[in-house]
Order: sequence, then C-alpha cells, then structure tokens
Amino acid sequence: MNFELPNFSLIIPEIFLLTMICAILLLDLFLTDKQRIVTYYLSQLALVVTASLVFFYHTSVVIVDFSGHFIQDPLSDLLKIFLCGIVVVVFLYSKDYLKQVNLLKGEFFILGLFGVLGMLIMISAHSFLMLYLGLELLSLSLYALVALNRDSQLASEAAMKYFILGALASGLLLYGMSMLYGMTGSLELASISEQISKSDNNSIVLIFGLVFIIVGIGFKLGAVPFHMWVPDVYEGAPTAVTLYIGSATKIAALALALRLLVDGLIELHHDWQGMLVVLAVLSLAVGNIVAIAQTNIKRMLAYSTISHIGFVLLAILAGTIDGYIAATFYTLAYTIMAVGAFGVVIILNAENLTDFQGLNEQHPWLALMMLLFMFSMAGVPPTVGFYAKLMVISAIISVDLTWLAVIAVLFSVIGVFYYLRIVKIMYFDKLEDCTQVVKLATDMKWSISLNGLAILALGLYPSALMVLCTQAFVMSS
Repeated sequence: MNFELPNFSLIIPEIFLLTMICAILLLDLFLTDKQRIVTYYLSQLALVVTASLVFFYHTSVVIVDFSGHFIQDPLSDLLKIFLCGIVVVVFLYSKDYLKQVNLLKGEFFILGLFGVLGMLIMISAHSFLMLYLGLELLSLSLYALVALNRDSQLASEAAMKYFILGALASGLLLYGMSMLYGMTGSLELASISEQISKSDNNSIVLIFGLVFIIVGIGFKLGAVPFHMWVPDVYEGAPTAVTLYIGSATKIAALALALRLLVDGLIELHHDWQGMLVVLAVLSLAVGNIVAIAQTNIKRMLAYSTISHIGFVLLAILAGTIDGYIAATFYTLAYTIMAVGAFGVVIILNAENLTDFQGLNEQHPWLALMMLLFMFSMAGVPPTVGFYAKLMVISAIISVDLTWLAVIAVLFSVIGVFYYLRIVKIMYFDKLEDCTQVVKLATDMKWSISLNGLAILALGLYPSALMVLCTQAFVMSS
C-alpha cells in the first residue's frame, strides 16, 4: 500500500498561526498587566505574517489534499487575507477600549487568534469533518470571549444563551451531515456532490439532511427565525467582542455557506433555494423593521446585521457565478462597514443612541466617518454599500426572481430610516454633557479615517474589489 505525504506547504499559514498562539499563550503567563501590550503587538504580528504567508503561497488553481479534506483555491486565499486584515483592525480598535474597562488581558487576543485559526480552517475545508472542526474551534472561542467580563451579569447571560443556542445549532448541523454521509458514504464535499448527482434527488433522507444543514447555517449566520441570539450577544458582550463577532465572523459564515451549499450540495439547488428565499425575506423584514424600535446602538446594529445577512442569502440563492461573486463582494464590503461603525461605538464607549448627540460639534471628522458608515449600510451612493446591494439585486433579477428584488429594495428603503436617525442625532441634536470629551489616539485616528475613506473609495471604484472577487470564482471553477 503506497502512502504519500500530504503537501504541508498548503497549511503553512495555519501551522505558523498555531505556533504563534502557543508561544503567545506561554509568554503571556509571565507578563504583568502593565506589560500586556506585548501580547497585543505579538498578536498583530502573528496576523500580519499569516496573511503574508497566504499571499506568498497563493495559487491560481484548485488544489485538494490531505485525503480530500483541505482545499486551496483563489477564493480561500482572498477570504483568508481579508480575514486577517479585518482582525488586525479589530484588535487595533479594541486596545484602548479594553484598557479603559480593565479587560486588557491576554485571553482576549489569544481567544481571538484561536477564532481566526478556526475560521481559516473553515475557509479551506473540503469535507464535513474539516468544516465542523473549524466551526467548533471558532464557536468555543466566541463563547469564552462573550463571557470575558466575568463581573458583568449581562455578559454572562449573553454567553450562556449563545452557548446553548450555538450547541443546538451545531448538533442540528452535525445531524444533517450524518444523514448525508449515510446516503452518500463520503465526508468529502466533491464526492458528496457526485454521489447526489447519481442518486434520486427526491430521497426523503437527502431532503431531511438538507433541512438540518440549512437550519445549522441559519443559526450560524443569524438569519431569521434563528436570530434570537444575535441582539442579546451583541448587547451583552464587551464592545470589543461585539466588534469581533459583528465583522470577522461574517467572512467565515460566508465560507461555511458556500462550501456546504455550492461545493457539496449544488445538485440540490432547487431544494435549498426555496429554503433560502424564506430565510432571506424574513431576515430583511425582521432586521429592518425591529431595528427601528431599538434605542441601544449595539442592538440596533445587531438587527442591521440580520438584514444584511438577508442580502447575502439572496445572492447565494441565485445559484449562479454572478450570485456567488455578489455574495462575496457584499460580505467583504459589509465587514469594512461593520468594523468601522463599531470602531466609532468603541471610541465613544457608546451604549445608547443618545451617546451620539452633538458629535459633530465635538469631533466633526469622527461624525463624518460615522455618516459614511451609516450611508454605506443604508446603500446610499456613492458608498460601497450601494454598489454591493446593486450587485445582489442584479444577480437575482438575472434568474427571474424580480419579485424578490422588489422586496429587497422596499425593505432597504425602510432600513434607511434608522441609519439616518444616527446622522440626525449627530448633526442636529445638541450635546447635553459638555464635559464629555472624545480623545482619539493617533493610531485610532488614522485607522478610522482610512476605514471611512475605504468605504468611499470602493464606492467610487468598486472594480478594485470586484476584480478580486470575480477572479476568485472564475479561477476556482
């Protein structure tokens, strides 16, 4: 029996990141609270080098190795580099906030890096086994991160809710995978797709397995009606953790959906398309309507996230290359918007909408950046959010789902209200507490400025990101 060693160069970024996590974990034991900044800088270094290794070993072809469990393609390279970049910004925005609330501890950065490792595994997963391994590594890290502030009853309650519902979702996803494994006799996504194409697509076991898979994906994405954990976790978790969950994890959720539905279950497209239609419409409706009633900024952004997930699902359910490109473009654009919006929330240490009162009087540049983030989320030109929504609507119109496009536009118009409410509070409401002063560190000032200008630049020149997304799918197909 011949045994060939796998190509370990495919997983060099993951090996390096795991090695750095272990080294940082050991070093952090010997650091005092005043020296904790060393953990921050080492974590940033780990992310930058990991992204550099992904770029150095990037490929223009599809490579499947490790007995069919691991895949490297242009899509995985793009998502990994983007993910590392977003988490670098997340850590940067979080540093000063964590110091203010006495949570600048090594656990935040180490758990964040473990979450990144889980997401990297998910992005390159080519089997149910690897997908579940990456998903659980990410989930366990997030449960602990949400409960990071042990003195907060709200954080503990949010972590418990997240853990219980996350465990339920993982169980349902695993049950669906086991049913598909029983029908196809394989864990590899390509083999599963091939076996389904040869079998009876109307098999009751296949359909039941697919239902459980969709429910699991719905929970992880936070789509309605599986969204109940999202607002509670966003509000209860420390803002730095909310920033991490609200931005970086969306890239992993996209990878989970694409790998399962496109790589593994594309032969059942007509079945999962109908299910995603329901999830997408409900997410758009509930997300945009309920957000209007929120007075807590983190809960408002949580329902905003749910509505944006509806748009991502619309793009995926189109079942075309253009739809998958639109879903990827939308997700990457949304992470830039989300990380910026939560960055401003962190700077102000805001909890309620009233905390934005008179921001334009106190810090006009910061107010302008928040205006760009809100306009982009609302889909107002010339921001990148407008082009992202336009791409999704074009993709679903191209497959004769015009009625869905109309629904998406209508709920987007409704959503404009609560985004503009933030703008109104910043520019037209008077500052009540004149003693409150917004202080911006130099690194925060530059990063939030670049973040906001990126929203505008990608709106004016969307082809910069569009070309990368298109190449990722054209070369991978």
